Formats: sequence, C-alpha cells, structure tokens
Amino acid sequence: MEPLDTDTQYPIYEPRPSTPGSRLNLLFIFPAIGLLLVLIFIAAAIFQWNLSDVVDSLVGLMLLLFAVLIWVLFWALAPRAGNQ
Repeated sequence: MEPLDTDTQYPIYEPRPSTPGSRLNLLFIFPAIGLLLVLIFIAAAIFQWNLSDVVDSLVGLMLLLFAVLIWVLFWALAPRAGNQ
C-alpha cells in the first residue's frame, strides 16, 4: 500500500487586485444612453415622429437616470473596505 499524502497544499483564492478606477468604468453606460436618446430625437425630427405622448415618460426616465448617476458616482468614488 502507498502512504497517504498528508502534505497537500490547498490553493488560496484571493480576489484579484483591482485598479483604482475600475468602478468608474460603470459610468461609461451613461454617455451611451445619452447618445441613444439624442439619436431618438434626431430620428423624430427627420421622420416627423410625434413624441408628445411620450414626453412625460422621457422626462421621468431622465430624472431616474440622473438619480442613478448620482448613486453610481458615490458608489464608484467611495473608498474600498480593505484600503482604509
């Protein structure tokens, strides 16, 4: 019989180090949403779409996106728990 291998080294998994601005990459979604909104307005002007029925919804969407932007900015710029 072979002896049991009791000197087993178990791998230790640690989170990979992140760069200081890695959380800020989430903010790139907001210019993309803004570009889509501008394209919708340009298309409405070119093709004469009536947007008067959805103006309230668009204003509500922009207010919601503004609140989400403020929340994401606070989250992205906050210090991490292990770096204090």
